[in-house]
Amino acid sequence: MKKNILLSIFSGLLLWVAWPPTHYTTILLFIGFVPMLVALENIIKSDVKSKGKKIFHIAFLGFFVWNVLCIYWVYNALKIIGPFTAIPITLIPYSLGPVLMATACWLYYRLRLKANRTISLIGLVCFWIGYEYLHQSWDLNFPWMTLGNGLATTHKWAQWYEYTGVYGGTIWIWAINILVFLIYIGLRESQAKTIRLKLIVSLVLVFILPLSFSLYTYYQYQEVPNPSNIVVAQPNIDPYEKYGTTTSAEQIKILTHVSDSVAQKNTEYFIWPETAITQDMDEDRIRTENSYLQVKRFLEKYKNGNVLTGGETHKFYPKRATFTASQVEQDLFVDSFSAAINIENSDKVQFYHKSRLVPGAESLPFGNALSFIKPVFEHLGGATGAYGMQSEPSVLYSQSGIGATPVICYESLWGEWVAKSVKQGSQFIAIITNDGWWGNTSGKDQHLDYAKLRAIENRRWVCQSANTGISAFINGRGDIVQQSKWWVRTALKQDINLNNSLTFYTEHGDYLPKTGSALAVLGMLFLLFKNLNGRRMRNIKA
Repeated sequence: MKKNILLSIFSGLLLWVAWPPTHYTTILLFIGFVPMLVALENIIKSDVKSKGKKIFHIAFLGFFVWNVLCIYWVYNALKIIGPFTAIPITLIPYSLGPVLMATACWLYYRLRLKANRTISLIGLVCFWIGYEYLHQSWDLNFPWMTLGNGLATTHKWAQWYEYTGVYGGTIWIWAINILVFLIYIGLRESQAKTIRLKLIVSLVLVFILPLSFSLYTYYQYQEVPNPSNIVVAQPNIDPYEKYGTTTSAEQIKILTHVSDSVAQKNTEYFIWPETAITQDMDEDRIRTENSYLQVKRFLEKYKNGNVLTGGETHKFYPKRATFTASQVEQDLFVDSFSAAINIENSDKVQFYHKSRLVPGAESLPFGNALSFIKPVFEHLGGATGAYGMQSEPSVLYSQSGIGATPVICYESLWGEWVAKSVKQGSQFIAIITNDGWWGNTSGKDQHLDYAKLRAIENRRWVCQSANTGISAFINGRGDIVQQSKWWVRTALKQDINLNNSLTFYTEHGDYLPKTGSALAVLGMLFLLFKNLNGRRMRNIKA
């Protein structure tokens, strides 16, 4: 048992060392699960009791080590409420992913009781993909640790994401781990040389072919020249002071100053970060709001200029028009939004409402069931309670017709959500975020690395504006062309190439996880049927 514990922890450590933002260690992802698989195999082959329980516990341990070491910064964001009070709260995101990962391993064990090892390992990949898709789809969504994200620091290896999205990376990483495991376990089981040779050849091909295709695609890819001048601003305002000592007017003054410092007369987009405008503005009366008028005055000297900015907005209704609307008085309801606002020289104003919300900070999962932790989660960013949202992504258009995909902070983890907007006519992706809540941790670096994958999936430039950093420009190959330093007040400008073509992934979205999840459900139904049928047969014999 002790050996299996050490193997599980070793797996967790390998996966952590391989994970972004660490460079040059990505190769360890392709063997990171092998010690875990060996530990599971040891338990399956042993004569101990309660094998399923032991497999779950061993798997949970390794995955807990991996997750905690990669997303430790969640604690950093919460410790303002007290270093000890934050510990039980951070255990939720630290533990939830590992629980789902361990469940996939437990299902693999159950399948091993009914099928051979090869079929069961295929089932394991499907169960894993099912967990990943669930973890980006339910109320407690947190797809930060989706396995395909692990290739973000070696984006040259992931150019085929334009066909598969990150889930193609999940399958690739698991396939190589499984082949290495089968070769190792074959040595232990005196495997036939012909079978071992086939496994070695398969391993080489499964690794080399996707890698070669990716590198070829990377070096052959050329953008069609279609320049547009973009400015991203980084005001560097302490997130804990944004709603306190510094007024909205003062913050906009900072933004206009840094934007002016690098802008050109032909600049078409000024991109400001999430909640750059802290004044809570009424969307139906925004043209009379002081913050809006201040931005309009800034744009007067830029004929074709647009400001795409984050802001807090609200909208009133005479009845409960949405699920998230709150009643403020008789026949009056209100929705609050974390919004992206497109302001131009004309009177036209466009809104996009953040729709992939941070559980606890911006939405309360499962209604009132978790209301007791609502006050604590506000320290992750945003306001507590339920923000309003929109059911589909949208595109914000400039005066000249340039389409931008607005992505607010956490939303950049959802490949299909971004792709749906691109498919509607977007020509570049604008990520606006406020990563200052996490401090100078690897959270901000991981967030930037993941943005490279959105660029590859859609072959679109990504322009990221972060309140305290890191702001950046990323081209269609996933290269970071420019980036700012952390906690510096600055602005960057770049002539990006607008793109109108659509990739396979942009057009078809998350077809891989949907297929994998369907197969996982079929696998669970198969196990349920076999279990019920076994009980029925035992009752007949009795």
